[in-house]
Amino acid sequence: MAAPTDLPLSQIPNWREMTRVFGRIGLLSFGGPAAQIALMHEELVEKNNWLSEQTYLRALSLCMLLPGPEAMQLATYAGWRMRGTAGGLLAGLLFVVPGALVIAVLALLYAAYGQLPLVQAAFLGIKAAVIVVVFQALKKVAAKALIGTEGWVLAVLSFVALFAFAVPFPLIILAAGAWGMWRALPATTSATAVPISANPIRVIALWSLLWALPLLALWALDHSFLLQLGLFFSKLAIVTFGGAYAVLGYMTQTVVTDMGWITTKEMIDALGLAETTPGPLILVTEFVALLAGFAQSGVGGAIAAGVLTLWVTFTPCFLWIFLAGPYLEKISTQPRLSAALQAITAAVVGVIANLTVWFSVHVLFRTVGTASPLALPLPDWISFDPAAAGLTALAAVMMLWLNMGFVRVMAILAACGLGLGMI
Repeated sequence: MAAPTDLPLSQIPNWREMTRVFGRIGLLSFGGPAAQIALMHEELVEKNNWLSEQTYLRALSLCMLLPGPEAMQLATYAGWRMRGTAGGLLAGLLFVVPGALVIAVLALLYAAYGQLPLVQAAFLGIKAAVIVVVFQALKKVAAKALIGTEGWVLAVLSFVALFAFAVPFPLIILAAGAWGMWRALPATTSATAVPISANPIRVIALWSLLWALPLLALWALDHSFLLQLGLFFSKLAIVTFGGAYAVLGYMTQTVVTDMGWITTKEMIDALGLAETTPGPLILVTEFVALLAGFAQSGVGGAIAAGVLTLWVTFTPCFLWIFLAGPYLEKISTQPRLSAALQAITAAVVGVIANLTVWFSVHVLFRTVGTASPLALPLPDWISFDPAAAGLTALAAVMMLWLNMGFVRVMAILAACGLGLGMI
């Protein structure tokens, strides 16, 4: 298809230029969505002038309305804007593939050597750093999302629903979005641009079929484990509003408690390692799938599970962008959608707060039960780990006070944990 860009033909980047720029973005996309979005702004708006400031901001707003990693979808939109579907595929894949390859190597090494005592000692430091990283994410999201009393109420209700009653995460997202749309002012009619090259039926049919093909094949082969895995991560791709932190609690409950694919300790380690790699944090799903597949049938099973999870996690991201991209101008004028997103983001603050408490309790205490009949985590106070507490305090000082980066802090704390283990 023709590129839907508003650049003059002479200024449309060629494939080599696009590969260079989006490859650079993919390799340097450390630090979570905020850092990734800032990097893309520098490359796409400031340096290369491929997108105008207004188009970039509207595209970012669109990506925040969609489920999935907003930074990856923003890169996909930019590529689509330059060179149509092929450009979107190139940009999106270059954003994901470098991190996915690193995650695959780390997960296989972890599966082979992660149970060694000294490796576990080093991971104690990484877990301590993860607590502070999640707390930082909570602060950042809360500062932007909690607008007025209503935002705080939604966040508190979301936290209580998850922390005390284990209400399913998708239900919380649906309820918050419905509340936001109901509370919004009715939309005013205004003239909007005609959608660019819109063919929604074809886009939905093609990308839905691509999304479903591996699941249909697994169903036909009666491969229950991979089918369950694919169906779960497909569902996760639909409800991933507010970033990966928002769905980690829901994912943990399913893969650890409900399915028993991995342990709580492995889930925390997975997040720690995913934080150190480029690309979207949602790549933690690949790590989880690789560990689950390895436990089922070794390296071959791990690779199959990892590839399947990447497919069902990111194929819908392309679907959302190729479907909604032509309607960017129209979508950006809908107040009800913006209000729904604002309510969902406020609820996500409560979700991340629940995740912060959950991670902290499981890192600081060796034994954690559940207070029946509620779902409250109940730590065994005798199992308190002073080494974990000390490392967490050290991580808080380095990251919150000294503003040191996560990768550097993680390396220091891993070395500290290793030293404690040797002692």
